[in-house]
Amino acid sequence: MANTGIGTFGSVSIMSSTSTSTSMAIIATTAASSSGPQQLENLIPYLPFDISLNILTRLPPSHHPYLSLVSKSFRYVFSSPLIYTTRSLLHFSKPFLYLSIRLPSTRSLHWFTLCQNSPLPFKPPNFLLPLPSTPFSLIGSAIVALGPKIYVIGGCLKDIPSPRVWVLDCRFHTWELISNMNLSREFAAAGVVDGKIYVIGGCLVDTFARSKFWAEVFDPKTQKWESVDSAQDYELREKWMHASAVVGDKIYAMADRNGVIFDPRTKKWESVGTELDLGWRGRACVVDGILFCYDFLGTIRGFDVEKNLWKELKGMGKELPRFLSGATMANVGGNLMVVWEMRSNENGIENRDDVEIWCAEIEVEKKEEEDLWGKIKWCNIVYKVPIGSSIAHCLAVTL
Repeated sequence: MANTGIGTFGSVSIMSSTSTSTSMAIIATTAASSSGPQQLENLIPYLPFDISLNILTRLPPSHHPYLSLVSKSFRYVFSSPLIYTTRSLLHFSKPFLYLSIRLPSTRSLHWFTLCQNSPLPFKPPNFLLPLPSTPFSLIGSAIVALGPKIYVIGGCLKDIPSPRVWVLDCRFHTWELISNMNLSREFAAAGVVDGKIYVIGGCLVDTFARSKFWAEVFDPKTQKWESVDSAQDYELREKWMHASAVVGDKIYAMADRNGVIFDPRTKKWESVGTELDLGWRGRACVVDGILFCYDFLGTIRGFDVEKNLWKELKGMGKELPRFLSGATMANVGGNLMVVWEMRSNENGIENRDDVEIWCAEIEVEKKEEEDLWGKIKWCNIVYKVPIGSSIAHCLAVTL
């Protein structure tokens, strides 16, 4: 399933402020082929194309669907790689929060992106924008973000694990299938290091041939999956993974017990220490080298890998509910984004039909004695879903 491109581009230098003129001068911009709309030259009336593109490039991707309604020229530009290439070269790219929610009616995954600081008068400042639903309904998929794309890896359909890998291009919100893994997987660990995707576990390796692929690596340049040497305990190889993260370019894969660490650069494996193994359960994310998750008392804790020590994130007080390990977290631009479900409550009366999706952005810093402190920048409802819905995935994508 091919993505739509913009065709052939000519060369026009975009000039603006002194600080960005050098980068802007190297950008190949406007459409020169006959397939492109002629009115691109008048993208914004009375302004040259390069200046018009410079202006549109500064607008966040969450605004693109609305701006595409302005004209055919706008729709053409916002549906092409041009706008994102320009954002990248001008250093306007920034991370955005994406999450998937499983609805009880279809059991399929519905994807959303978080729009922040919305200027729209009919929308709250922060809200979830629905995206095209997935063309599948797998449970237990692993996900990673690489560049502008989200990779949904494996999963289970009607109790049958799948080797398929679906990719969501977050620039255009289109889905495509890429090469299958060598083994079917569900509840695998996954991580990205040096531009390659690694998956660990989530499969039954009952033969030597299958055990060769207990861990695999995908190279987007070759579009191929290859085995990763994983001379590990046979008992561990049969376990599903409940969580994973990349810390210091090492992939942490957490089984029920006895998690493992893989260093893709040295190709070495080691066991996770007892302190981390006992304290990490469920979803987590990494901010400034610290792994954050919820403990069983409902508080956010951070694990310092170098010191092998858990520390509570202080300063939260009673501003956040006690989730009892039920929240999802992601690192978005160096801040901790926490997303959770809460029963809808209107005027003190519980709504039995809806569930509220809440989100909070937390600024994290180390203070005296290297204690971890958090400051909530904002916290509010971002969406409502039917009762029985649940958040499946949450991660940041740079656009």
